[in-house]
This record gives sequence, C-alpha cells and structure tokens, in this order.
Amino acid sequence: MTTTPNFQAIKTISPATLHHRRSQENWVLIDVREVAEYAGDRIAEAVSVPLSQFDPQQIPSDRPVVLYCQSSKRSEKAAQRLLDAGWSEVTHLEGGLNAWKADGYATVASRKAPISLFRQVQIVAGSLVFTGTMLGAFVSPWFLILSGFVGAGLVFAGVTDTCAMGMLLAKLPYNQNAGRN
Repeated sequence: MTTTPNFQAIKTISPATLHHRRSQENWVLIDVREVAEYAGDRIAEAVSVPLSQFDPQQIPSDRPVVLYCQSSKRSEKAAQRLLDAGWSEVTHLEGGLNAWKADGYATVASRKAPISLFRQVQIVAGSLVFTGTMLGAFVSPWFLILSGFVGAGLVFAGVTDTCAMGMLLAKLPYNQNAGRN
C-alpha cells in the first residue's frame, strides 16, 4: 500500500487572473501590510490582517484565501505561516499591490491616511543622518556615530529585508489608527 504525500504549496495568482476571477469565486482577499499602508491604498473589499499581527487561526478557512502586500514578500511570509498551521494550499498575489496597480487595476485610496511607512523611514533616517552630520561638524565629532549607526541600520534593513525603524514607526498611534477612519 502506498500513501500519497500531503504536498503543501504556496500558489501565486497574477493580477489579471485575480481581477477576472474575483467576481466568479468567493475569495477572501487579505492585505498583510501594516494598518497605515492599508488605509492609504488597497484593493477594494480586502481585509486588513497585518503580518506583524498575523494569526493563522483568525483567517477564515471556509473560503479560498488570496494574500497580498506591496510587492509579495510579506504575503509569501504570511502564506508560509498558513502552511505551517496546516493549510494544504495558499495563494498570494504575484507582485503584490505594485503589480496590481502597474496592470491598471483600481484601488481604494484615502486622503486621510498618513504618508507611507517607507517615506516615514526616509524622513526619519535622513533627519538623523543630517542631524548627526551637523552636530559632528559643529559640536563634536562623536555625533558622527549617530550618522554611522543609521547608515548601518539601513544596510542591515536592505540585506535582511526587515526594517526595525519601519516596525517602530508602524506602532505609532497615527499609523495604528489610520485604518479606523
């Protein structure tokens, strides 16, 4: 007697296929970006379940699920969490919201949403580097350590695809309350 192995798979779906099949199939579309990102721009009817708070037990299993994020990196991580929790098949949007918009499909945007986390990180990191450089030039060279520390953090973020500053900024009240407006 042979047994069939239980293959678990993360499937991808193209923006065009998702767009055309959404009305025909009863999918749950889950946005795994942070609350402020979701509030700023999202696919209509998507439900916000940020990766930082992602709990596979809270995801409905009675209907097919399609996960998405900005570029599909976080949605792939969320998909893996579902597989690890025993799901046999999970689908995420290939290329994420970037690909969805590049293909010309509509999104729901809010003017009340805070600026994107990426831009917030750029503003804070740039301000810290500028401040460290100015203080290092005019007060004490020891302040240059601040600029070096921020630069090292940005390199680490690029190499590991995790951004500690972005995760901290996402926890600020105006970013947490963005999706409730």
